[in-house]
Amino acid sequence: MLISMKNISELMVDLAYSALIFNNKEIAEEVKYLEEKIDENYYLLQEEAVKKAIEDGNASAAVVLIRLATSIEAISDAAVQIADVVLRDIEPHPVLKESIKESDITITRGRVSEDSVLAGKTLGELNLASETGMWIIAIKRGHAWIFGPTENTKILADDILLAKGPIEGVQHFLRLCSGKDKKI
Repeated sequence: MLISMKNISELMVDLAYSALIFNNKEIAEEVKYLEEKIDENYYLLQEEAVKKAIEDGNASAAVVLIRLATSIEAISDAAVQIADVVLRDIEPHPVLKESIKESDITITRGRVSEDSVLAGKTLGELNLASETGMWIIAIKRGHAWIFGPTENTKILADDILLAKGPIEGVQHFLRLCSGKDKKI
């Protein structure tokens, strides 16, 4: 449960920045939804840690788990605060805008066309991260989101891919999505 919470909180930060970069309220709403899930797991983990400490007569392990979970929960809360800027239509601070522009890592999104080499293949088959430097962090398929896709996740035509990686990889990634580039 703790590892799942950690992975979700990391994804939330990426999605919150995506929402900010693209001024996308839908992504910001997903961050809020995920934060509610983190909160639920946070309370469950605390209960389980205390139960285990009582059973084992050892509070040390429970304290460590609760502290880690508290840190993860704080990260998820911070992601919601970032997303909230978009939800409340607040103009991001100029320093924040500049830091996003100056970053070596960016987040981009691309729609997969029918004739894209990505369509119909799994992320494992494509090996996008190794070949382009771009990591798929989420996929929007219709009205649903796939967060933290795995190597077995298949990309379909019309999927919207959110990818994270070096600025140098963005154009190639977008050309792959559009079908303009046929070789990864």
